[in-house]
Amino acid sequence: MDIFSSSLVFEKVAVAKDKDKSVIQCMECSCNNVYIGSKDGVIQHFTTSSKKGDRQTLRVVTKRQMGRSGEISQLKAVPVLNHLLVLWDSSITALNMFSLEPVAALKKIQNVSLFRLGEPVVRTQQVFVELFVASTKRRAVSIHKVCVDRWECVGNVALAQDPVALAVHETCLCVATSDRYILHDYQTQSELELFTHNLGKQNVLAKQSVKGEFLLNGPGNLGMFVLKSGISQRPPVPWPDEVLDAVVHFPYVLVLQRKSLHVYSMLDQQLKQTVFLNSSKSLHSTTDGVFVVGDREIRRLSQSPPEAQIQKLLGCERVNEALALLDGVQSLLPEDTYKDLHTSIICTSGWIHFYREAFLDAKELFIKGNLDPRELIKLYPGMTLISEDFKSQPPTVSNAKDLRKLNNEAQPEFHKYLSFLSLYLREIRNTDLGQLFTQDIDTTLFKVYLELGSHDNLDQLVSSRNDCALDVCVPDLEGHKRFFTIGLLYQSHGEHFNAIQTWVWMVDDVSVDSSEPNVLLYIVKTLSQLKEKSIIMKFIDWVGVLIFTERDPGDQSTFEPQEVLSILTNYQLALVLYLEFLVNVQQSQMEKHHTLLANTYTTRILHPDQQMKSNAANMEEMRQTLQQFLWQSSFYDADAVYEKIQSSDLHVEKAILLGRVGEHRKALRLLVDEERDEKAAENYCTRTSAGQGREFTQQLFSCLLQTYLESRPHVPAVVDLLNRNAVAFNLLKVLEVLPGSWSLQLVIRFLLESLRVTTHDRRMRGLEKSLTRMDNLRQRHAWMEATQVMVRVDRSRVCHSCQRQFSGPEFLRRTTGELVHTHCYNTNKIQ
Repeated sequence: MDIFSSSLVFEKVAVAKDKDKSVIQCMECSCNNVYIGSKDGVIQHFTTSSKKGDRQTLRVVTKRQMGRSGEISQLKAVPVLNHLLVLWDSSITALNMFSLEPVAALKKIQNVSLFRLGEPVVRTQQVFVELFVASTKRRAVSIHKVCVDRWECVGNVALAQDPVALAVHETCLCVATSDRYILHDYQTQSELELFTHNLGKQNVLAKQSVKGEFLLNGPGNLGMFVLKSGISQRPPVPWPDEVLDAVVHFPYVLVLQRKSLHVYSMLDQQLKQTVFLNSSKSLHSTTDGVFVVGDREIRRLSQSPPEAQIQKLLGCERVNEALALLDGVQSLLPEDTYKDLHTSIICTSGWIHFYREAFLDAKELFIKGNLDPRELIKLYPGMTLISEDFKSQPPTVSNAKDLRKLNNEAQPEFHKYLSFLSLYLREIRNTDLGQLFTQDIDTTLFKVYLELGSHDNLDQLVSSRNDCALDVCVPDLEGHKRFFTIGLLYQSHGEHFNAIQTWVWMVDDVSVDSSEPNVLLYIVKTLSQLKEKSIIMKFIDWVGVLIFTERDPGDQSTFEPQEVLSILTNYQLALVLYLEFLVNVQQSQMEKHHTLLANTYTTRILHPDQQMKSNAANMEEMRQTLQQFLWQSSFYDADAVYEKIQSSDLHVEKAILLGRVGEHRKALRLLVDEERDEKAAENYCTRTSAGQGREFTQQLFSCLLQTYLESRPHVPAVVDLLNRNAVAFNLLKVLEVLPGSWSLQLVIRFLLESLRVTTHDRRMRGLEKSLTRMDNLRQRHAWMEATQVMVRVDRSRVCHSCQRQFSGPEFLRRTTGELVHTHCYNTNKIQ
């Protein structure tokens, strides 16, 4: 990967090698100022000019010769003090940053091997910088406080061996000595040995990494990351042999060899880039890039933006590396940029899994990456996008397949992709993302279910709330002859008339092969739940009373019963059914409902239609229904119903109505004389006397007996009546009305049964009397047991009645607690 791009910043003019001693030794950058120290003791000051293409040139400002010989080992600018610290001839000299003139107040610090600077500190309006000086001669690291016009030594850390490399973070020193690395906190004076190294075989390095972390050249050619606490939170970087220098430019570690530079990721410790160079010796890292210092040139390595790096990784389908890089640099990116890149990475990974047919993983990645579902829908042949302004960005992955070609050549495999599409769309349908594209999602789901033949899922989709495009879906359903589903789709979109009209057509047209056997019931259910009267009225002739009887009993906001009765006036059968619904199901107790039902029954009997005329059984069944209703209902207007049938031959019905108003004799005479139905007359007495007292029953049967004897003395009928209902007659009254010419033989059976019943009744009354007396005695005995207790009587106790002393046990205790003689109680009736 091209993470860092290289550009030439500075190049010395080539001269004969034996005459050129001003090779570059070190450099320093501060804002637009660049300082270069050479091997012959010369310091050059440059300023950067504007870029020309990819190259940034330097303009010479001034230079200074430190002495006749000796190399410039190290340069460090202190912008806050305008100082440039120079390590030359084993001593530190302070120069002015711009004029390169020595700062007179700051004398040289002698015997210095190397030095490092801390962060500027502001205290009580005094600005200073901590300077850490390592001395091989003294085997120590001294701490100086550097101000504008002075510096002073404020601390000293003694070492057991010579310091070779040094890095500093706050109060922690990371020192490489002759054979090991140590951590020393000069404030707490705590020291920790890390690990050993081989100074003879490797270049010892101690560099600052990210905040609070050091980069060390560990044993076995490993770049070790060590926190100031002494632990490591990152795996080491396995870098090559003969490393000259290394710096951290987050999130990468740049490792320099003589002819090349290797770029390793701190996130996964993998080699990402190799840059080939001319002879190089050191690296200098700044916030804007890394400078590679060679003998005759300085090159600048500029890191490409993380966004560009991630896009390159995605182009190579290295999604895991891209995601690791993104997570590593998250703190460096704006939140929106991070979210966009994260989405792009996750979706690219989803596409790779999608074309591998790892559908469950692809689904989770698409959901996690908030993939626009229209991108997926667009890939499928035959799927219609409703969004006209959508601009597709097809996935650019190497394993992409042409689903249109797959549909033509490998249907089973294509159906797997269709099943995934339905699974994914169902998953996101009710999410926030799905709510943005409801019409596209629902229409596509509809088409997928239809294509896969998943009719249950299809009906469930169109039955519930959906945003399917009707102009797209209805023609597809018609082509597949899914007419019932068309009705469901219309219904879910509020087009109830079209839905019912479609189902009615299905029922009427015998040529339609309906896959739904309960279409008629579904029509009734739909109409019974509708609120729109105009639609309901259009289908009354077709459906009938079921529209009203199947409605919720508590829902009378659409149709009140009286309104329904008015509508059904011209539909006799429907009117009967609705009235039966009101009376029998809803238990209506309104007189007008019961009276109207009775009158409707009589109308159908008195004026039958052609079908009832041709079937006597139907007529008889209707009469039985009317009679049953007249017997059971107690809410109709008997006079009004009687007036309607008074001139008819419905004698049984008239008798029931007369009985309702107490005209029992007239009712029985009608049944005996007009109807001539002995069984009906006897049944009338039985049903009328049910639940009444014995006296009423005897009067009613006696009335029937007299009617028989007065109207047409039919001996067998009278005898049968007496024999079957002996219990219901008073024996003495029967003997009074029977003709004297009748023989004993005719009524012997009645007399025997009547006497048996009379005897049984007398005995039962005696038994009940005895049981009652015994129960009374039992209660009195229980009361006496509860009220009589032992009483101690001494000579001082006297009778409450006669005032004499008790001589024996003949005494009673009254309920009030007073004691009296027994004979006093009986004589004076004391209670």
